[in-house]
Amino acid sequence: MAEYKGVMIFGELANGKLASITAELLGCGRNFADELQEDLCCLLAGDKVNEAVAKEAIAFGADKVYVIEDALLKEYQGETFVQVLEKLARESSPKIILMGQTHVGRDLAPRLAFRLGVGLSTDCVDLSMDSETKLLQQTKPVYGGNAQAIFTCDSMPQIVTIRAKTMSAMERDGLRKGTVMPVKAEIDMSRVGTKIIEKVKEEVTGIKLEDAPVIVSGGRGIGSPEPFKTTLKELADVLHGAVGASRPPADNGWVPEAVHVGLTGKIVAPEVYVAIAISGASQHVAGCSGSKTIVAINKDPEANIFREADFGVVGRYEEVVPAFTAKLKELLAA
Repeated sequence: MAEYKGVMIFGELANGKLASITAELLGCGRNFADELQEDLCCLLAGDKVNEAVAKEAIAFGADKVYVIEDALLKEYQGETFVQVLEKLARESSPKIILMGQTHVGRDLAPRLAFRLGVGLSTDCVDLSMDSETKLLQQTKPVYGGNAQAIFTCDSMPQIVTIRAKTMSAMERDGLRKGTVMPVKAEIDMSRVGTKIIEKVKEEVTGIKLEDAPVIVSGGRGIGSPEPFKTTLKELADVLHGAVGASRPPADNGWVPEAVHVGLTGKIVAPEVYVAIAISGASQHVAGCSGSKTIVAINKDPEANIFREADFGVVGRYEEVVPAFTAKLKELLAA
């Protein structure tokens, strides 16, 4: 029987650099590796992985960085990436594998768990380690975000995907020492049943919703597409944030689907989430419940969103938001 040891991170790259989720995973993984007194390793895979990127992973907490380069890894494909991750997981036998709750992690983690014959907890918002069993206690939202449940799994490795911005990256240390280890991909194309025909890049102007420190979202009560481009955007610009929306504005074509926040849209966790004319349906709340602070503006004092909000204003958004924006400009100029 294999001796399971250490923590492994599946690192994602963005435009040839470490994605922010990777730094967050490394910070989380570092804490558990220290608690176990074992190594933290990071897998970086792609057609080309810059040596500087591998060193960045070390600077953010990794002891070992496995680099797998292959032309077949240029674009993400679950059937190719799972092969290299499965191979490395079987060879290194980590106790814990951490991945991001991203479009990649959501696809890759279940594939890996199935191949290894182990359990999986997805979309976790908190992790801790039982001091006696040394098993992860995995906290995740359930019932559409209306409750949180804690899971443990005694099969190894323990595989978890983590919601973005729920963990903190450690402070970068450029003097940290670590090992960069090249690994052969050895991809069996006979096991790949799909191929990429076309890739359509999402056009994003300004700050991406997932990366925004502040999100100003509007709901059905906004009434039309125009305020998203004017009233809401002006407030978002003042706060150096991005504009989001609940499901109805996206379904009505008032905003692109890319800015839909919710259980079936994007799950976000900004420092501040401003919900304007949003009733607070559980599906939407599930998408923004990880926000550090939620501010609700709604003319209905009985709106469910007020139960979730840290601060609330009852009033017509057409009057409240411009006044709020003007006051913020005044305070920021002082």
